[in-house]
Amino acid sequence: MPLFAGSSATISYEQTGSGPDIVWVGGGGARGRDWQQFQTPHFDSAFRSTVFDNRGIGKTTSNVSPPWLIEDFASDVAELVGGVCDGPVAFIGSSLGSAIVQQVAIDRPELVRCAIVMGSGAWSTGWGWDFQEAEIEFRKRGGTLDGMMGVTHYASMLYPARALGDRELWPRLKELLLEWIESGDNEESLVPQWDASLRFDQRERLRSVRVPVHVIAFAEDVQAPPQDGEELAGLIPTGEFHLLPGMGHGSWYGHAHREINPYIEGILRRYL
Repeated sequence: MPLFAGSSATISYEQTGSGPDIVWVGGGGARGRDWQQFQTPHFDSAFRSTVFDNRGIGKTTSNVSPPWLIEDFASDVAELVGGVCDGPVAFIGSSLGSAIVQQVAIDRPELVRCAIVMGSGAWSTGWGWDFQEAEIEFRKRGGTLDGMMGVTHYASMLYPARALGDRELWPRLKELLLEWIESGDNEESLVPQWDASLRFDQRERLRSVRVPVHVIAFAEDVQAPPQDGEELAGLIPTGEFHLLPGMGHGSWYGHAHREINPYIEGILRRYL
């Protein structure tokens, strides 16, 4: 993957396809290449997709040590878009990546043609706060989640019960998650990336957003419960809320991508 030199990070990115620009922003522990398994092939015939590694993971490096803020991640994305895309662009984010996209919409609206954020909220609160804080403190005390312990732990956070209980689907999901866990990406990136996700609060500034923002919530999402997405959409004057049934936080990855990708494309066609 080529490298883009930003002001405080050197960003590893890749572009595929041709057409209007889509920029995919990954969540905590996710590499840019993860979008290329189940998402970008669907879009490459009509759009140009840019994927990249956020700071804290993969081949992207930062010359500023953590802790980082959501604003730092958003600044990286804005610089990358300004350097390698024909803006304004469509942004698609998941989880931490959604919070980053929301920050770009706040700070650099001229770069945003439309934004689609999945599994997101306006701030960390309630069970989501406790979950993230517990994960961070566990790592700071020297704990790790590897092997099948890591797989089963995160599977229950990413997929709905019916997916986990599907005897044909589960072996495929298990293989995907085991590859991710064994890469070490999640353990390496968790503290610096999740800390930013734990501490962000965009509630006030989201009221100033005027670019189109579509908030996709998954009905079985335990990491970002649907009411968090509904609150987020309600804070944004241009926000539209979408609730997809039978899906969890990571259903875009190997579970329900065949339903999610056309749904996303339908939104994009309104603007691109």
